[in-house]
Amino acid sequence: MQKIPKIVFVILAIATGATFLFSAYTKLFPTIQAFEYNIASQAHVHYMTASILARFFIGIEAGLGSLMIFHYFGRNNWVLKAAFILIAGFSVYLVWLWIKASNDVNCGCFGTNIWMSPSTSLIKNGVLLLVIWVLMRYHKGLRAEWSNFIPVAHMVCAFSLAYLMNPIFGHYKLDFTAIYADPKNAPAIDLSKGKHIITFASPGCIHCRHAAKLMHEMNASNPSIPFFLIVGDTTADLSDFWAYTHAEDIPHTRLPDDPFDKYTGGEYPQIMWVNNGMVEANTTVNELDQKMIEQWLK
Repeated sequence: MQKIPKIVFVILAIATGATFLFSAYTKLFPTIQAFEYNIASQAHVHYMTASILARFFIGIEAGLGSLMIFHYFGRNNWVLKAAFILIAGFSVYLVWLWIKASNDVNCGCFGTNIWMSPSTSLIKNGVLLLVIWVLMRYHKGLRAEWSNFIPVAHMVCAFSLAYLMNPIFGHYKLDFTAIYADPKNAPAIDLSKGKHIITFASPGCIHCRHAAKLMHEMNASNPSIPFFLIVGDTTADLSDFWAYTHAEDIPHTRLPDDPFDKYTGGEYPQIMWVNNGMVEANTTVNELDQKMIEQWLK
């Protein structure tokens, strides 16, 4: 290995760190909730536990990845050792997932951006483990005295940012009183039972129109998705709203301005993922992903 130019090890360290960073990024975007649902459904843990674990793994991958890119390996190469243990742990999980759920599932290693089966991910992890072992054995990072402090401080920042930038959504019980107050406009279904994607939309809001149109398109693709649309302002003419969104096929109701504003806080659309009356998530239009919804419904 001594005959191999040092630049090769530098490139390997940067490539490995970039892989860790990319993995963290794809778990976070387009939405961290896809990763949360993946953990909750596959590991069969409580959603709050899944939310904590999702940010933990994103923080540790981002922290270790950036440290490897800049060659801050820490005292006794603990950064590389931690990366090796993390990938080994993921590999054990992948074997368990393969046995339990077959090879025809997305392991979630790169979120919903890149679909990857357990077997494919195991091959990827095998390559990473080999490269990290080579780096531990033959490559030295920065050895300045102050460089021993940087990795620890950096990991603390990475963990903190993972939670501060993506606060854990606090589940709460949705009050349906105002929604069912008017017998003429009351929903025909019980929204407090089962899972529903409830969207509060103002007819004049362009983002609300985009949300309603997207719900219509998803409903056409999969009519079993339990969308429900609550449109504010009972006096507004919805002709233009329906013409733009084609969302009349979505079960919907109207709600007067006062209760509508209490539900939305004046910001809309509000897209609530409701499970037996509990709001488990509140997403934006850009985070309204059909595959993620279908996974949540399972």
